[in-house]
Amino acid sequence: MEVYSNENEQVDALRRFFVENGKALAVGVVLGIGALVGWRYWQNHQNTNMMAASESYEQAMTVLASGKAEEVAGAEKFIQANSNNYGVFAALQLARNFAEQGDFAKAEQQLVLAQGQAKDENLQALVNLRLARVQLQQKKLDEALKTLESVKGAGWVTMMQDVRGDVLLAKGDSKGAQEAYSKGIESNDSQALVPIMRMKLNNLSS
Repeated sequence: MEVYSNENEQVDALRRFFVENGKALAVGVVLGIGALVGWRYWQNHQNTNMMAASESYEQAMTVLASGKAEEVAGAEKFIQANSNNYGVFAALQLARNFAEQGDFAKAEQQLVLAQGQAKDENLQALVNLRLARVQLQQKKLDEALKTLESVKGAGWVTMMQDVRGDVLLAKGDSKGAQEAYSKGIESNDSQALVPIMRMKLNNLSS
C-alpha cells in the first residue's frame, strides 16, 4: 500500500529549504565586537559540518536504493551520527523502505527516532503523520490517534484528518470517521486528497 504519495511534495520542499537555507538557519544574534571573530569561526564550522552532512546524506541515500542489508546498516549508522535535519530525512527514507517491504515495526522505530530529532514544525508534522500511518498498519489505533494530535501547522489539516478518519473507521467509529473526513475536505489543504476523502465519505453515507 502506498502510504506516502500525498506527502512527497512536502518532503522535497522541506529538503530543498534546509539545503538552500542551511546558512541562514545557523545565524543568530551576536552582541559585541569581541564576539565577532568567535562567531565567524563557529559559523564556518557549522557550515562545514552541514556541507559534510549533506554529502554524507546523498551518499547514504544513493546506496540505500540498492536495498542490500549492509547499505541499510550504513543508513542506520548515518542517522545515529547525525541528530540534525539530514538525519531526520534519512530516517524518513529508511522508514519508507521498511514500510514498502511490509516491515512496519522497523519503520516505526526509524520514525520514532526521527520524531526525537526533528525540530522544525513542518518536519515534525511530516514525521508524526507518517508515524500515525505506520501505527495504523500495525493496528496500534490509540497510539496513532495520540500521534496525530502532534500534527500541527497550516497545510497539514487535510492529511491529518484523512489519516484520523481511517484510524477511527478501523476502530469502528463511523460517525467519528465521517466528521474527520468532512473537516479534512473543508480545510482543503491538499487538493489531491479531497476527491479521495469525498469518496470515503460517500461510502460511509451510503
